Amino acid sequence: MTRSAVTVMDAHCALCARGAAWIAHNDQDQEFLIVPMQSELGQVLLEQNGLDPNDPTSWLLLERGQGRTSTDAIIRSGQKLGRKWRLLTVLRIIPRPVRDACYRVVARNRYRWFGQGDMCNMPDPEVQRRLFR
Repeated sequence: MTRSAVTVMDAHCALCARGAAWIAHNDQDQEFLIVPMQSELGQVLLEQNGLDPNDPTSWLLLERGQGRTSTDAIIRSGQKLGRKWRLLTVLRIIPRPVRDACYRVVARNRYRWFGQGDMCNMPDPEVQRRLFR
């Protein structure tokens, strides 16, 4: 098993916890490692990739030294997960500034719209296997 993708996500966000579960349950090749943005490693990885670790819009996918953020990270995650998730590539027909603006709106309102959660204490064993704190 080779972990070739690292995703840095907000561990206190219910929507992000659902995203972590989506990755964990669809990652048949077990390539993804999930790092909470609140962890020391998460903070360093975000900063090294030019992202503010305190910005709610920060979501990072690292793969072979290349960082992707926002909708680019979502699209690439779908490609890596394969099968039906490759369809997320269709989002590329929307100009990046428009799709990233939509992403930022959701990211800034995610606690209000989806609530808070605790990804690190999720009882889901698939998520726990991929968490790196």
